[in-house]
Amino acid sequence: MGLTTGHSMEDRNDRLVIQSLMRALDVLEIFTVASKPMSLGEIAKAAGVTKSGVQRIAHTLVKRGYLEQSQEGGLKPGLRMLDRSFDYLRLNRLVERAVPVLIELRRVTNERVDLSLFDHTRIVYASRQQSKRETFYATLIGRSVPTFCSSGGRACLAALPDSEIEDVLAGSELCAITPKTTTDPELIRSKIREARELGYALAAEEALIGEVVVAAAICDRTGRPMGAVHVAGSLSEWPVEEFRRNFAPLVIEAARALS
Repeated sequence: MGLTTGHSMEDRNDRLVIQSLMRALDVLEIFTVASKPMSLGEIAKAAGVTKSGVQRIAHTLVKRGYLEQSQEGGLKPGLRMLDRSFDYLRLNRLVERAVPVLIELRRVTNERVDLSLFDHTRIVYASRQQSKRETFYATLIGRSVPTFCSSGGRACLAALPDSEIEDVLAGSELCAITPKTTTDPELIRSKIREARELGYALAAEEALIGEVVVAAAICDRTGRPMGAVHVAGSLSEWPVEEFRRNFAPLVIEAARALS
């Protein structure tokens, strides 16, 4: 099990950083890659913290509700984590403005509609209007997908200068999520150039088998990407080009309304 945390050498040398708090955040962040509740030993190994240190951190987080004991044994994220997600979403003006637009887009398309937020090497889903068929984890707010292989990520990259695109690609692990994921850097650059020309990006089965998605970037006043609007459908119902023709103009219009 591997994890890339935000606890870098620069952080360790920053005198204003509270190192014990950084270690506690490292413990919380290891659940990003967890597929089940974790023991103290597993947490210590994944987070790079001593077992005695993890025991104290975990005890504190359990007391505050950010971790909880699982009935199957081990620890898992606690209910209090959802409180902080709620705080983030209710104070995010883009999410607030986007919800009515997404609801209308969902009504018009009758497909799943998402809002993702751009976070350098990944996009994070902040609002999701569900459709008639879904894979459980793919419907959850907070799910993240690598920028390089998602339609929303490529749409956001298309709004950046080439030098910043190279920074994102250099910082990304170009690993396949599905057999259809594009991992060749030059092919990724080609898809980003296509998104720049068309005003939207398309991805078919690159993050989820059987799914086709079109997305357009939402940009701030300076033209920098903040996130993207997505429409996702099933390849069992839609040929790729028909899906593109039907929904690309709609995601472009929705993204422009929010930019």
